[in-house]
Amino acid sequence: MDVLISGLLLGGAYALVAMGLNLQYGVARIMNLANGEVLVLGGLAAFWGFVSFGVSPIVSLLIVGPLAFIGSWVIYAFLLRPLVKRARNRGQLEVDTILATFGMSFFLVGLMVSLQAEYFTYSFLAVPVSVLGTTVAANRLVAALLAAAIGTALYLWLNRSRAGMAVRAVAVSPQSAGLVGINVARISALAFALGGTVTALGGSLISTFVTLDASAGVIFTMKALIIVIMGGVGDIRGSIVAALILGLVETAVATVVDPGLTLVAAYAIFLAVLLFRPQGLFGRRSA
Repeated sequence: MDVLISGLLLGGAYALVAMGLNLQYGVARIMNLANGEVLVLGGLAAFWGFVSFGVSPIVSLLIVGPLAFIGSWVIYAFLLRPLVKRARNRGQLEVDTILATFGMSFFLVGLMVSLQAEYFTYSFLAVPVSVLGTTVAANRLVAALLAAAIGTALYLWLNRSRAGMAVRAVAVSPQSAGLVGINVARISALAFALGGTVTALGGSLISTFVTLDASAGVIFTMKALIIVIMGGVGDIRGSIVAALILGLVETAVATVVDPGLTLVAAYAIFLAVLLFRPQGLFGRRSA
């Protein structure tokens, strides 16, 4: 039961990060290798707010979210949109955006090192609470509950609103979406900005129970890629399920085997999915 509860709490935090990347890659077709650095930026903002001004990380979400949305929209409009316009096919767009966001990740790491060169950690709700007979830290529980609330709201918006329907249409086929009057460029920018927002909010929540530093982003980028491919590109529901699976497996390996083997377990799952179900758990095989 300890492994189950802890794994679900960890998977809830992973889900937010993966949903952000899934929106950016599944809809806007931008493979954002700076996704992890955006997460760390969200964590750094929460750290600053708490240490410098005494602002609760939960309250800081109200500031981090809008700032991340605006910043991501600007990045898409001025850095990535020109690449989208000149790309002749999806393969060229993916190569160009991988290179562009790879360079952006170095820029963000350098920026964060100049702002906070040391590890950043703080004590927020670091008290034990009992859940179904298992003792967990209150900060992990609160982060998981907020992640579930954000993920549910995003899922409902995608499936119950006209804007969400437009996002799903672009995810399926940008060409067909354009034929029915959907502004594909604007929807892609919206999806990229929403993805950056969700990722930054995930970083703020993760910072309440994980010690971060400027170089930690690459690990979260890799885990987000594993989750997105496991769940199926463009499928938010798949990202949530895959994140929970990864959280459970990592917790089980860390508890039963060795904490140093959690990444090995993650990549083993990744390879298994690529070999036996390359379209992901909820993806559809290409015709």
